[in-house]
Parts: sequence; structure tokens; C-alpha cells
Amino acid sequence: MLLALDTATKMMGIALHDGSQVLAESIWSGVGHHTIELAPEVALMLRRIGGTTATLSSIAVAQGPGSYTGLRIGMALAKGLALTHNLPLVGIPTLDILVKGQPRRPEPLLAVIQAGRNRIAGMWYTWGPKGWTSKGEAQSLTWIDVRERLEERTYICGELDPAGREALAEQPHAVLAQPAQCVRRPSFLAELAWERLRAGMTADPTTLMLIYLKSQVEHA
Repeated sequence: MLLALDTATKMMGIALHDGSQVLAESIWSGVGHHTIELAPEVALMLRRIGGTTATLSSIAVAQGPGSYTGLRIGMALAKGLALTHNLPLVGIPTLDILVKGQPRRPEPLLAVIQAGRNRIAGMWYTWGPKGWTSKGEAQSLTWIDVRERLEERTYICGELDPAGREALAEQPHAVLAQPAQCVRRPSFLAELAWERLRAGMTADPTTLMLIYLKSQVEHA
């Protein structure tokens, strides 16, 4: 049974997935209390399905980008469990988790999450034979940047706050996802991790690194 942890932003999530089905999933908007919320939520979820940390077979964690503090909290718990119980560990880029749950569309896709300081992290994707494929690295943007860069019809999903929806409301090329489609689900993190596990692609818990935007590294 795989435990998936996503603490990349204020919107946190955990899931349990046995490789064939989602056993439990929880998503909530935190208030900056990642440290005190995460471990108790994991313990509660395990109790609800009659499990313990000893019944886990692997761990997956959102690798970034995202909140500097939030990412470190999730990674610390993931590495701690992996090392304590000798479990395989998989790190997945945050925006790939969001995109995994998006349907096929004819236009390119821009996935976004909140990055703090009135900025967002965004990455462009296009649909191909293997589904959505990123076109580069995550970028630090503002909503004004997004509005000015859209030169073709683009589907935008993720953490579209009221300011973002207002900024893009009259951009003719912006196709904004509905709120329910913007949720970053940890069950998709789990499914991406299972794909890597089956391919033998695991990470060393002692060396797995977080992915930060360049601006975050500069201000860390």
C-alpha cells in the first residue's frame, strides 16, 4: 500500500493506494499548520482503513515547486517513513500531479499553483501519444504575465484564485478550468508513483531533492 503526500501549497492532500484502487483520500485547505496537521491526518487515515505505518509498502511525495516550508515538511515525513521502514520512495513534480487529472484537449495546457509573494508557478504542456507532456521547466509568473503571454487558445487549470480569474476573464485565449477540475488530487500523485515503481524508478531517500523555482532559491 502506497502513501502519497502532497504539501506543496496551502491545498494539502494525502492518499492511500494499493496499486489497483484508491483506498482513502483527503484534501483540505490548510492555514499554515502543515507541521501539526500532516502526521495526525496520516495516522487517522491509516486507522480508518485498519492499517498502520507497518502496512505501507512505499511512499510518494510532491517534489515541488510550491511553498518552501510546505514542501520541506512533506519531504521530511516522506523520507522519515521511507528510512524508518525501509520503503521505496518516489518524488513527483507538483504540476505533473495536477495535469495527470486533466482530460485530453486540443489546445495547450497551462498548469498553475500559488507560489507566494503574489506570484504563481506555471508550466506549459501539450497533448501527445503519452498524454500531457511538459514543454519546459516551471516558471515564476504573475497573472499579468500569463495574460500577456497567451497568444493562442490555452486551457488553464490549477490554483486559480479570484485575482487570477479576474485578470484572465477578458483574455480571449484563456479557457479557465472549473474549480472542481482545478483540485490537485493526491490519488493522482499515487498513480504516477505506481507507474514509476513498476518501472523500477525509485529515489534514494538520502539524496532526493526538492524542486524550487529559481526565485525561491534566491530568497531561501
